[in-house]
Amino acid sequence: MSVEIWKLTISEIQSLLTKGELTPTQYLNYYLSRIEKFDCQLQAFITPTPDLARNWVEKIETKLKNSLPLGKLTGLPLAVKDIFLTEGVQSTAGSQILKGFIPPYSSTVYQRLIDEDAILVGKTNTDPFAFGASTENSGYFPTKNPWDVTRIPGGSSGGSAAAIAAQLAHVALGTDTGGSIRQPASMCGISGIKPTYGRNSRYGITAMASSFDCPGALARHVTDLALVTEIMAGNDPLDATSSNLPVPAYSQMLNSTPLQGLKIGIPKEYFGEGIDSEVKTQVMAASELFQKQGAILSDISLPSTSLGIDVYYTLVPCEISANMARYDGVRFGQTAQNTTNLIDTYFQTRGQFLEPELKRRILIGTYALSSGYYDAYYIKASQIRTLIKQEFENAFNSVDVILAPVAPTTAWPLGQKVNDPLAMYLADVNTVCVNVAGLPALALPCGFDSQSLPIGFQLIGNYFEEAKLFSLGHQFQQLTDYHLQVPKL
Repeated sequence: MSVEIWKLTISEIQSLLTKGELTPTQYLNYYLSRIEKFDCQLQAFITPTPDLARNWVEKIETKLKNSLPLGKLTGLPLAVKDIFLTEGVQSTAGSQILKGFIPPYSSTVYQRLIDEDAILVGKTNTDPFAFGASTENSGYFPTKNPWDVTRIPGGSSGGSAAAIAAQLAHVALGTDTGGSIRQPASMCGISGIKPTYGRNSRYGITAMASSFDCPGALARHVTDLALVTEIMAGNDPLDATSSNLPVPAYSQMLNSTPLQGLKIGIPKEYFGEGIDSEVKTQVMAASELFQKQGAILSDISLPSTSLGIDVYYTLVPCEISANMARYDGVRFGQTAQNTTNLIDTYFQTRGQFLEPELKRRILIGTYALSSGYYDAYYIKASQIRTLIKQEFENAFNSVDVILAPVAPTTAWPLGQKVNDPLAMYLADVNTVCVNVAGLPALALPCGFDSQSLPIGFQLIGNYFEEAKLFSLGHQFQQLTDYHLQVPKL
């Protein structure tokens, strides 16, 4: 095939399909063949679904043949983080306790995409229940970074990020509770959107921390993220936290925010101690590119940034301890065999099927919520959460958008931090405050370090200003080609 499918946007693909210059089967087979060839070394997928995908594409071919209406995502090869429920397809949340679980219904955002004729090519690997920053905590296997298979892809949406970077899917779904879309996107050299909390429905997504969890998407092109978010977003009567605000036509607003006169805030706290010098250099170069196009760079301060990790890893385990209570061997998940009583069933099931990071966070959360510690930890962290939120709100009174690194370093070697939980938690230092405040943020590739590993930056917007982020991201990609660089597998 003369056309390089992975370079094309969804709208360009749809145009080729309409003209008959590309068939849905050809589109799908390009990605299925790469999954078959490369996933054995990357391990991006827990459950590939090639047979299901081929059955779906036959139905789409029939629609085309009979001139029936087609969806906006006709034939789109879609990878889905295994934390999303997918009717009839195993959904493990990356944990052994849900191995073999076949959900009877699908998550809302996934359903909205397949209703537009997207095709599921597989469920991607994740840290169990999204607890992690490297995908090494998975109850199945660690995913490898396509740019260097001795390194992590980021996490917890590492499987989805690796799948996009390696051209195993055109778009992937992920969740971002503390940076789990943006950080792996940065480390794999692709783009990822964490929308405003409530913009997308959480219904049908296995819960980690309910007041932080945010479903979003990963892709090569910002234009694709805009279209997919436009379809996914919107109120869902099955999720009381989903917003009633109307969804803009993001895909039609990609040039709606002029760079001339745009005020970009550069928060000094995101460029301080702990940030790799090469990361800082590339991210600042990205900000200067906006400046050359007429944007105004403004130094700002978000003083409570240093408290973000403390707040996040206090509040999130508290919510985890509540959400994980259902996996007790009785109500949900696998059950230990040959137990003698109910208490023994609880202990044996959790001991056998819960991964170490899962147990660690349950214990931390239960401790913080226990009598005598609730006020000292949970209440105090909730108060600082409000302070962080207010600092962002104050910043947006003087700037239009905030630009910062996604991660303090590029991808580190597999195994380097797996036995050091604190070091792993600190990998989220530049992302968690966005989740604490519930803001939208878009991650974009902006260069490479001296070891040819991708570096990314993030654009942080005010509440429900995804259209602005997509517009700025699209214009950045019009000026650069970092998103068109691919690893050599």
